[in-house]
Amino acid sequence: MVVAASLVVLAGTVAGVLAAFDDGGRTSDEAGSPEVSASPRLAPLPAVPTPSAPAITVSAPPSPSPSARRTTTPTPSKPAKKREHRTAAAGRLYRHPDSQVLEWVRSHSGDARHAVIASRIAEQPAAVWFADYSPDTVTDRVAAVTSGGAALGRVPVLVPYAIPGRDCGGHSQGGAPGLDAYDAWIDRFAAGLGSGEVIVVLEPDSLAQAECLSAGERADRFASLARAGRVLKAANPRARVYFDAGHSGWNAPGKQAAWLRQAGAASPESSDGIFSNVSNFHTTADEVAYDRRVLDALGGPASLGAVIDTSRNGNGPPADGEWCDPAGRKLGRTPTLSTGEARIDAYLWVKLPGESDGCKGRPGTFTASYAYDLASS
Repeated sequence: MVVAASLVVLAGTVAGVLAAFDDGGRTSDEAGSPEVSASPRLAPLPAVPTPSAPAITVSAPPSPSPSARRTTTPTPSKPAKKREHRTAAAGRLYRHPDSQVLEWVRSHSGDARHAVIASRIAEQPAAVWFADYSPDTVTDRVAAVTSGGAALGRVPVLVPYAIPGRDCGGHSQGGAPGLDAYDAWIDRFAAGLGSGEVIVVLEPDSLAQAECLSAGERADRFASLARAGRVLKAANPRARVYFDAGHSGWNAPGKQAAWLRQAGAASPESSDGIFSNVSNFHTTADEVAYDRRVLDALGGPASLGAVIDTSRNGNGPPADGEWCDPAGRKLGRTPTLSTGEARIDAYLWVKLPGESDGCKGRPGTFTASYAYDLASS
């Protein structure tokens, strides 16, 4: 059975922000724990940022109306120019100052595992997820992250995760109540992107896991994702938007490319390429080969590339197919915008290492024993 990228979200919210930390009943091995409504079967999502960063009011940019969504992949107003491939961004990746691993490090300086976890995990930049549908606050929360990155000359990685019907109604169900609401949420998300370099990992599992949808539902979702890509890139021309390619153990490259094409991923007006291996364990070499095959089948300009989640893939997937905090895994390549590989724009930590799938700790929590195992293997 294929294991998808993401799981259980929707913990309690405070002022529209996912509550990342809970002081009650936790052990010294854990750093705060979001409440979850069900036990996990997929890998949990990192928490979205806490409200500590200053709120910034930004007005939403003009964007296509939701009524324009119910079409197939849009046709650009003019032919795209043939462009040579370039790297994802010129700067260094941004480490957001609010995360569960940093909370653990700050409060456990005397722990014997502290030095290893602090140096090998906490110091690394990782993605910031926006997994709760809170349209009234999402602009300010996105702006807090992007402005923080811009102030340091660093490149943030953002993960919008609010597509309706996500996880096919499984443990990560939730998101916007419908595609019109999602379109409006994306408008507000885009309004916080600012003008600096930023990477957007658009909706993990939204394409690779689309088999559960009817043909009509898939067409509507794909059109909404294509619109999202256009809106994000129109709001900030320096934003680089990547679409869901699953991973090398999932759909065949041709099948995945066909869905990506329908979702606008071959159009430079919507897309800068694809992402793979989010929250999974497949080796970087396998993902590089797979992503290139998907890109070849996808078509589009030579500028399209791929980003790979390398957070837990240092030993590859377990032979028995175990997905829940499997033993013997280790950290993969550190996040970088300089991979040295053709058409591979970045290695990213989209899933934060040490956040449990629900077996070595409570689902979604940073669990020091698990983090230490990953970092010391």
